[in-house]
Amino acid sequence: MAQAIGVYSTATDMLEALRARQVSSRELTDLLLARIEERDGPLNAIPVRTPDRAREAARHADAAFARAEWRALLGLPITLKESTQSAGLPQSAGLPAFKDHRPPSDGPLAASVFAAGACLLGKTNVPEALADWQANSTVYGRTNNPWDLTRTPGGSTGGGGAALAAGLTPLEIGSDIGGSIRVPAAYCGVYGHRPSETAIPRAGLFPRADLPNPAGIMAVQGPLARSAVDLELLFDVIAGPVLGEDAGWRLALPPARHDRLRDFRVAVMPTPPWVRPSREMQGKVDELAQFLGRQGARVTESMPALDFDRYLRDYLCLLMVQTSVARSREEREARAKTLAASPNFMFAALAPGLTLDAAGLIMLLRRREVARAAWRRFFQEFDVLIGPMTLDAAFPHQVGSFETRTLLVDEERVPYYSNIVYAMWAIFAGQPATAFPAGLSGQGLPLGLQAIGPYLEDRAPLRFAQLLEREWQGFQSPPGY
Repeated sequence: MAQAIGVYSTATDMLEALRARQVSSRELTDLLLARIEERDGPLNAIPVRTPDRAREAARHADAAFARAEWRALLGLPITLKESTQSAGLPQSAGLPAFKDHRPPSDGPLAASVFAAGACLLGKTNVPEALADWQANSTVYGRTNNPWDLTRTPGGSTGGGGAALAAGLTPLEIGSDIGGSIRVPAAYCGVYGHRPSETAIPRAGLFPRADLPNPAGIMAVQGPLARSAVDLELLFDVIAGPVLGEDAGWRLALPPARHDRLRDFRVAVMPTPPWVRPSREMQGKVDELAQFLGRQGARVTESMPALDFDRYLRDYLCLLMVQTSVARSREEREARAKTLAASPNFMFAALAPGLTLDAAGLIMLLRRREVARAAWRRFFQEFDVLIGPMTLDAAFPHQVGSFETRTLLVDEERVPYYSNIVYAMWAIFAGQPATAFPAGLSGQGLPLGLQAIGPYLEDRAPLRFAQLLEREWQGFQSPPGY
């Protein structure tokens, strides 16, 4: 095997080495399978392992290379989030009721990566129902953060974030309705891209959610990687119309607006008085803003012209609509009563989503379109909006209900759900957003920021993150890994 390729090589470098025949797919696959066996025990990042399948795919890839064939991911070992629909493999989403569910066919994203030649190492851990910023379920147990085993790797793509940071895989596919791609990226010090809402098929991201043209909105699937260049590589493989729309629609995203940092018009997210990030997190935002200014970029503190209170309430309401469909009417009403009585604004704001009627939903979706129009106007003046990805670095493992959990931000205890605030800005209006490393905290933990971009201009925040990776900060491996 070529000495230059190791477990922390980028996917792009691995593919270049494969294509140049400097390394075989079987050698690369065996390297990562050995790495998983050696290092995943304390992490529990990849509970579903498929070594035989990976080696068979690698054998076919090497035969294809011998025939001078080439595909975008040919011979590259990768992982998929456990909830990603893959034929014959577990897809429980951490739910005991689905622990034996094995779909008979690939979902659109799995089909795309396998058609591109990827070799599946296994599937990564998730929390129950994908509903936490941790990766802990009764099906697979808890995943730990390689930077600190007592802390969460984020969620719900927590296993994927941990696996990337620990050098167990070069690429991962996650999903995101509450920050589930970008929060693990931030907590593990890697990269994650939440795509524009319609840029990547949304079917197949949950057990039996395999129909095309799903009625659900806000939930998306997207790539995670150790490099922003790799994010775009995987994004290009999985982007496109859903089944049924492909008869007439083609995705033709515009190129990035700029190729130099100095040409970007950068908005910096103001700090909301009601949910402040930690001093260290805000310090990273300020540090980046100053760096960009020195590069010649136009940097201005600004946000879209939105009623922030209404925007957050509407997001929380629609989130509950999306995530409570499987509950009975009685369960929804009881849950709504409990939440409405909460003294905390965020929990009380969730309650209407459990009992929203059809007319209320239509009005909520109209307000969403008003918000989307505000983002369009905003991105006529700016190219990206930068800000925190989370309130702080990865938090210690939590137990108990969301209502009783708290996070320590500097010296203040804040409600657990406060962590949704920075993730939700892109989610409610369907904007693309790229999470990227911003260095380490004083405790030696990764701090992550995000760049939100214009709808269907995913290459703007992706390119911005690529330039920062090259010129400001990039991935660092955890100590001991």
